[in-house]
Amino acid sequence: MAKRSDAQGRLDDAARAGWMYYVAGRTQDEIATAMGISRQSAQRLVSLAVAERLIKVRLDHPIAACLELGEALRSKYGLRQVEVVPSDPGAASTTVGIAEAGAAEIERWLRRQEPIILAVGTGRTLKAAVDQLPPMECPQHRIVSLTGNIGPDGSAAYYNVIFSMADAIKSRHFPMPLPVLCSSAEERDTLHEQALVRSTLAIGAQADVTFVGIGELGPDGPLCVDGFLARDEMAKLVDAGAAGEICGWMFDHDGKLLTDWINDRVASVPIPSCDTSCVIGIAQGKKKLPAIAAALSGHLINGLITDEATAEQLLRN
Repeated sequence: MAKRSDAQGRLDDAARAGWMYYVAGRTQDEIATAMGISRQSAQRLVSLAVAERLIKVRLDHPIAACLELGEALRSKYGLRQVEVVPSDPGAASTTVGIAEAGAAEIERWLRRQEPIILAVGTGRTLKAAVDQLPPMECPQHRIVSLTGNIGPDGSAAYYNVIFSMADAIKSRHFPMPLPVLCSSAEERDTLHEQALVRSTLAIGAQADVTFVGIGELGPDGPLCVDGFLARDEMAKLVDAGAAGEICGWMFDHDGKLLTDWINDRVASVPIPSCDTSCVIGIAQGKKKLPAIAAALSGHLINGLITDEATAEQLLRN
């Protein structure tokens, strides 16, 4: 998949800044905070939007409708960060658009000069986003994996993204040297007592920003397809009211974590609190809609990167 060009990325940012300034009525300081840039950069982006004739009577850019949907989602769910990208019904890949948007948001956080802890989950969409990142030197930051990197057969989990990030981002990385699911709650507790694991758990709990995938349930869900759960176990979860999962943590249709046999076996770092971290879910599509809606309703995430078709459905719910 081709990486987004610097020129196109800057025009996208200019369109976003121009919309916030001329349509949403935000100040340049507010735009700077929302986009994670300096006030001077925000001013230059607004000027670029005018110079490139993106600003006329309306925003002359396909991102305009997406920005309006994003503002509506922000208002409905009290979100801290929202990015809605145009839908492409003819695209063969389900990650087209949101992978690039996810990469751009991750890059914005990594460009910060002050040290941050960036936590990452796992999944196909998140890995596609990480694969879009350019090489970067970020020695001031720490990157921590929320999920184990060992598959059910003992091999490295393919969609664990911490190692892909390590190839592109020169910063300290902290993998979780555990399986995604343990065989029992007792095994999970024993593994969590290991010094290296305790250290990773502590770092994950302090994350300034968190990027996670949102998994749907059912026989075609990632946990079944990748062999972490048997079909009968998945059916049992769905019958019990489970709606989706984040980093293996199962939650119901109200976005509340299940208190049952499955979450007792999850070895992942607990999902960071939205009170202290910007927790951004990257997901789209009809299959994932119940899981996304539940995660938003339960405030498991306070940020979302999705496409316009999914955003429209979320607003109708």
